[in-house]
Amino acid sequence: MNTLQTDFYNRDALIVAKELLGKTLVHETNGKRLTARIVETEAYMGIIDKAAHSYGGKRTPRVEVMYGAPGHAYIYLIYGLHHCLNVVTGADGDPQAVLIRALEPLEGLEEMALHRFKKPLDQLSKSQRKNLANGPGKLCHALAINRSLNGEDLRGKHLFIEEPDVPIGGQSYDSFQIHETTRIGIDYAEEARDYLWRFYIKGNPYISAQ
Repeated sequence: MNTLQTDFYNRDALIVAKELLGKTLVHETNGKRLTARIVETEAYMGIIDKAAHSYGGKRTPRVEVMYGAPGHAYIYLIYGLHHCLNVVTGADGDPQAVLIRALEPLEGLEEMALHRFKKPLDQLSKSQRKNLANGPGKLCHALAINRSLNGEDLRGKHLFIEEPDVPIGGQSYDSFQIHETTRIGIDYAEEARDYLWRFYIKGNPYISAQ
C-alpha cells in the first residue's frame, strides 16, 4: 500500500473529505497494527465555516495545528471524555480540516475490542462489533488515538492513511456511491448546519448515522 502524501492533503477540505472515503487508516502502536477503512467524513472549511474551530480566524493553542502544514493530525477532546481525529487540509495558514467520523475495522480487531469494551472480541455482541468504530469518539478509543498524537505527521510510520490495494468483502474501492448530507452536532452553526458537508459510503453498515 502507498501512504498518502502532501499533495493529497494540500487541497480543499471538501475534496479531501470525499476522497478519503475507502482509504485505510493505520495506527501502529505497542507492536500492533490497527487498521480500518474510512467510511464517513465531515469537511470543515476553516475561517468561512461557522462550524469550524477556526471560524473567523480564531487562533488558540488548541487549534494552532490547523494553521500548519497539510497532512497532520488535529486531535481534540469533547465532553472531557472522547477524542476526535481530524486531518489538516488546504495550504499552510488556511485552517481547514476533515473529521474522520466512522471506520470499518480491518486488522487488530482483538485489540480494538479490548480498547473499546475491555473484553475479548469473541465476547462481543453483534451490536458491539458493529459499534467498534462507528463514531468519531468510538474510533479513537478503538484505535488508541488520543491527544498525544495531536500534530502527528500523517506521512510518518505510526499514524498514517494508505491507498488500499485489496477490496473488502468483494466490493471494489472505486465502485461505491458517496452520499452527501448535513453534519452532526453543530446546531449552533446557524446556516452552516445545513451545508451538505458530511460524506459517507452509501450502504456501508459501519457509518455513524443515516
